[in-house]
Amino acid sequence: MKKKINLLCLLFFFLALQVGTFAQESAGKTFQIKGLCVSAPNSKGVDRFVKFINEELGPRGINTLLMLVDYNYQFESYPQLSDSGALSKADVKKMVAVCRKNNIKIIPQINLLGHQSEGNKHNKLLTNFPQFDETPSIKMPEKYEWPNSDELYCKSYCPLHPDLHKVIFALIDEICDAYESTAFHAGMDEVFYLGDTKCPRCKGVDKAELFAGEVNKIKNHLSEKNRELWIWGDRLIDGKSTGLGFWEASYNYTYRAIDMISKDIVICDWHYERPDQTPVYFAMKGFRVITCPWRTAKTAIIQTEDMAKFIKYATPEMKPRYYGMMETTWMGADGFIDGFYGLRKYYSDKIIDSEQKLLNPWDTFKAMCKRMDELTKEN
Repeated sequence: MKKKINLLCLLFFFLALQVGTFAQESAGKTFQIKGLCVSAPNSKGVDRFVKFINEELGPRGINTLLMLVDYNYQFESYPQLSDSGALSKADVKKMVAVCRKNNIKIIPQINLLGHQSEGNKHNKLLTNFPQFDETPSIKMPEKYEWPNSDELYCKSYCPLHPDLHKVIFALIDEICDAYESTAFHAGMDEVFYLGDTKCPRCKGVDKAELFAGEVNKIKNHLSEKNRELWIWGDRLIDGKSTGLGFWEASYNYTYRAIDMISKDIVICDWHYERPDQTPVYFAMKGFRVITCPWRTAKTAIIQTEDMAKFIKYATPEMKPRYYGMMETTWMGADGFIDGFYGLRKYYSDKIIDSEQKLLNPWDTFKAMCKRMDELTKEN
């Protein structure tokens, strides 16, 4: 009997030890996502980017790399949509290999719905498939200026065009296969043209329903291959009632789509100048949410601290939805690496104020990572 009691005590001791170890690991993992969003490099920059991942991102514990790919890939399904000098499959596999080595999840992005033009030029999709244009009556200007009488920021495609999804789903599948990704980022931010009154398919349709319909259609397609959908969150916030305006939130009523879309979507919530508390809104609506700073280190530190507080004091139901942090760069990989190593002084040629040296994504990235590490140790 004594031996049995001793064996039971020993068993309970080891179980308690395992539970304690698990609890320590869980407590140490304050943030589920520690990420970086950057434009995919060109072919000539791949080896340098691979080196950067291995020497800087891996050691910093970055576990998610959002690659803004768009048409920087040699597509086989629609070769005409590939940029000049686009990445080959061999180029992509180099990045996949180094990310796997460093336990980094790659998520490729192609801008869908909005951002179908830049400046005075259509992107590859509308250039090759002009019939997908939501607003063909609005012509691209010879010289682009903002603001303008057409309220043209970026073109959108028509989400109800019957031939559209055959094309974009082929691109999504091909890029996800190439990057061996279990998730895809569809962009879908800053959509200003939607439900145009002159569109024969969209006119009169509720803009929130149009937005939600496109989100769900993309999500359902990805689900067929067990892939997640990630999107930017600005179109799901009411810009007028929150005072966030029409860039960081919606003025054309798409914000009502938040109650129409699948909850199994990751929301990338971006605010660059202020540490707005919108992650709570998305989490309360049932979504996993990531806070995304850009070029203001002071703001990124506050956002990181806020995310840690949300996680620490959340209910068991809400806690997993506070997903973590992801720095956005909005520049090429080479430029970001140059800034990171001090090879360029400014983010742009335009000096904004006396603290310009702090208004860049590389210093913001370093500050975010440093604060995340500190908070993880504290918790």
